Amino acid sequence: MNGILNIIILTAAAGVCIPFGAIVANHTRIQQQWLDKEFRHSVIALGAGILLGAVAIVLVPDALEHLDHSPWAIALLLSGGITFYFLEKYLDIHRRAAPQLTGMLLDYVPESLALGGLAASGADSTLLLAVLIGLQNIPEGFNTYKELTDAGRSSRKVYLLMFALVPLGPIFGIAGYTALGDKHDILGGIMLIASGGILYLIFQDIAPQIPIRKHRGPPLGAVIGFAIAMLGTVLTQY
Repeated sequence: MNGILNIIILTAAAGVCIPFGAIVANHTRIQQQWLDKEFRHSVIALGAGILLGAVAIVLVPDALEHLDHSPWAIALLLSGGITFYFLEKYLDIHRRAAPQLTGMLLDYVPESLALGGLAASGADSTLLLAVLIGLQNIPEGFNTYKELTDAGRSSRKVYLLMFALVPLGPIFGIAGYTALGDKHDILGGIMLIASGGILYLIFQDIAPQIPIRKHRGPPLGAVIGFAIAMLGTVLTQY
């Protein structure tokens, strides 16, 4: 029971970071248009860096351990990228493309599932992954709010959507905890498929939004985000 309660707390805390990012976006007002644009691109880069850090430092290494470094791991990672490619293509054809919202959903759900499985397996990286999910949800919530309001959605509707996403974390976290704790192959596969999908989204949708002509500062956000993820794993090993 304590394990399930911990998962609920961790995933809910990570999920609440989504509407928190939206609140920050709604209350961030920068008068100079060029500075506002550069700031938004920097936040996009920050989220991309944290996502990349979560993949490189937690998801892929732990998945490889679960799969005993099987060569099939490469195929699973690639299948994740291919799966997300076709999903994005479907959304684009049906004119439902919203890169930030899509990216947030497609990494939040499988990561929560993996978090539950990691907790059940007793992995040391459970808390670190929860922290990284929460950290990446803040800039993703920020950017998704801007994306949807720029597309004409009202702030109220966007807030309702953001808060509706929060319970997804505990739901999938509990599912992972109860179903994947002793199924190391399946858990590792899910983590690698999610990693492949996240990497695809970073370079397909998120990274292309980062550069601004004659402004070289925003891409440093990716470096800072990766450093944040790296700091987490360093502290756990200290």
